[in-house]
Amino acid sequence: MLMKINILVIGRHEEILQTVVRLIHKNEQWCAEAASTDEDAMELFNTNPFDIVLLSSGIDEDSETRLCAHFRDKNPSIIIIQHYGGGSGLLSNEILQALEKRKSPNA
Repeated sequence: MLMKINILVIGRHEEILQTVVRLIHKNEQWCAEAASTDEDAMELFNTNPFDIVLLSSGIDEDSETRLCAHFRDKNPSIIIIQHYGGGSGLLSNEILQALEKRKSPNA
């Protein structure tokens, strides 16, 4: 049995956040949890084994910098993807490319 890829989705716009989570759940191998605040995101990250952090819309530069530093401090090999729209095909491709880079020793 394949292990599911756990994805933490962070965004400020609740409707977009839920849409992204729904799109991720369409892939049977992926599981997503959503956070709309920095505090919720960090708490979820600290208590769950995520493979990917996906930054969605509405996150300002200061929050992004702080979040990325926190995630990399806790897990230096964490994959962080910035996704700001473009449809479900783009989202899937971004996740698949990030996973492929992690597998490749030369990436």
